[in-house]
Amino acid sequence: MGDDNRETILADAAMAALRRGDAAGALATLRDMRDPPAMLLAQACNRSGDLDGEAAALRRILDSDIRNLPALLAMGQNAQRRGDARGATSWFRSALAQAAATGAPPQLQPLLQQAQASIAQSSRSFEDHLTAAMSDLPPLPRVQLATDLMLGKRTLFLQQPSMFYFPELPQRAFCERSEFDWVPAVEDMTDAIVAELEAVRAQEEAAFAPYVQASPLRPAPNNPLRDDARWSALYFWQNGAPVAENAARCPAVMAALAQAPMPIIEGRSPVALWSLLEPGTHIQPHHGLLNTRLICHLPLLTPEGCALRVGAETREWRKGEMLLFDDSIEHEAWNRSAETRVVLLFEIWRPEISPEERMALTQLFQAIDHFGPAQVDTGG
Repeated sequence: MGDDNRETILADAAMAALRRGDAAGALATLRDMRDPPAMLLAQACNRSGDLDGEAAALRRILDSDIRNLPALLAMGQNAQRRGDARGATSWFRSALAQAAATGAPPQLQPLLQQAQASIAQSSRSFEDHLTAAMSDLPPLPRVQLATDLMLGKRTLFLQQPSMFYFPELPQRAFCERSEFDWVPAVEDMTDAIVAELEAVRAQEEAAFAPYVQASPLRPAPNNPLRDDARWSALYFWQNGAPVAENAARCPAVMAALAQAPMPIIEGRSPVALWSLLEPGTHIQPHHGLLNTRLICHLPLLTPEGCALRVGAETREWRKGEMLLFDDSIEHEAWNRSAETRVVLLFEIWRPEISPEERMALTQLFQAIDHFGPAQVDTGG
């Protein structure tokens, strides 16, 4: 009998032994072979309780085929039986990624579902473990965010400005009102600004125009609210110059804006406006042009059901309480109420940018705009 024929007969005998539940007999037969089939050997070791032997056989498969889906799943189960939850999760995640990339045969679907359930259970146990280990510490927002990111409870959103990126700035969705000494003076003028808003709306509702407008000189913006008055604006500063008519009839607005460190860039900044969002309107997720600024909202008309999401954090507008955010991070806004939402919106320099850098950026942006008209976006 030739060696190849002998090997085939022994492999068939080992498989038959496994089918009738004789794991020890199958293992003895396989060990009598010159080169036993690795998956068959792994199965025989598994059923006989030899976890080390099973792992060694599976590694033989993965050494020659790192993406072998049955072997990846079996390695996860092997680690699970050893009580190695982190190892099992690692193998199961690799298996699920491979299945997502290339598909999986129907017979492996139950094992993939078990792998997903195992990962979920391991994640819950890991979170409980960390919570218990950190229970004696005070709330620390940055530590909590880092932990949530590690656990997959939150998504990492980074600055992705559509036009200009300035390096090495903090990746913060929102800044806090208390960080800016000029904010209280602006907030104190809220009632006076609301009175001006109500007077303008009573006299001339048409003073507001759609926030997103198509230009005949440029491709139309890919925005569902293009030329739609449900999201509209009334400007006080536009393209770096005051809008005389609106500035004249709203002195409280102009006085409030004078308190803020708005960029002064010829043809571009300041930009300041009332942003109006009608009931049922949703501003879809998008990114602003620059990360050199913060967008400021002074909430004026703030019905319940209105909110702004920046990155992973969502905040509601509250009348007279400034929101300051980085619009180069993905953001969206909505009005799910039956009333109109209005904020006073303007931009300021990022406080981390030095005076010398602001001067250089001003010169740079003016040079860009002198090459062609600027595109202005102030988000929300």
